[in-house]
Amino acid sequence: MVTLLRGTLRPLRLFRALPGPAADAPLRTASHGAGLLYPEHIPTSLLQKVLLTAGSAGMALYNPYRHDMVAVLGETTGCYALKILRDQMKRDPEGAQILQERPRISLSTLDLDKLQSLPEGSLGREYLRFLDVNRVSPDTRAPTRFVDDEELAYVIQRYREVHDMLHTLLGMPTNILGEIVVKWFEAVQTGLPMCILGALFGPIRLSVQQLQVLYSELVPWAVENGRRAPCVLNLYYERRWEQPLTALREELGITDPPMHIQP
Repeated sequence: MVTLLRGTLRPLRLFRALPGPAADAPLRTASHGAGLLYPEHIPTSLLQKVLLTAGSAGMALYNPYRHDMVAVLGETTGCYALKILRDQMKRDPEGAQILQERPRISLSTLDLDKLQSLPEGSLGREYLRFLDVNRVSPDTRAPTRFVDDEELAYVIQRYREVHDMLHTLLGMPTNILGEIVVKWFEAVQTGLPMCILGALFGPIRLSVQQLQVLYSELVPWAVENGRRAPCVLNLYYERRWEQPLTALREELGITDPPMHIQP
């Protein structure tokens, strides 16, 4: 029994110990050792995935800011949704190009000086403003480790790396109310169980007044926009930095939020 438990829990120890990969390293099929599909891949059995799911779900619900646990939950529960997202990307010219070229969003791949020089109101300038105002970095996204398909591993990595882009598109800050609104949009867009759970259980920490605003105004707005917009993973954001944010929102059918949320 002790030997079985040690083997079952080994991925959890590896998850804590492994450093993150270079943020600009592409996820490609290659020889990365016995059974490894990409550099940070940790092969797991069904039982191990169940234990990882249960543990990460509990920790993520207890502390929504444990992004590492949220990441594990997304990987162990998202296989079906990721396949649908991958197929949507393959059917779209821009999405297919993203899958082929595997761009990464990180401080090492972003030209911050160029973004700063872009016109006011452009996607790149507003994205940079979002990072600065909310004091966040694209380098905080956890590497994919528990997805047993290198193409799907890239899809969920891309989803994580464009998450801040969705905040910019929706005009939402990174406080708990803003994150919940974005999670509702992502739940409709992606169907990822992690997003659905975050949208449903994230509000338990809100005040009565915040809950009233959330469900009467913000959730209906997020759901409507999530349904109307095309798949946001099909946008090659890095090639749209100069595009006015208002024009991109109009292209996607994203309307202004019903109210301003303070960061």
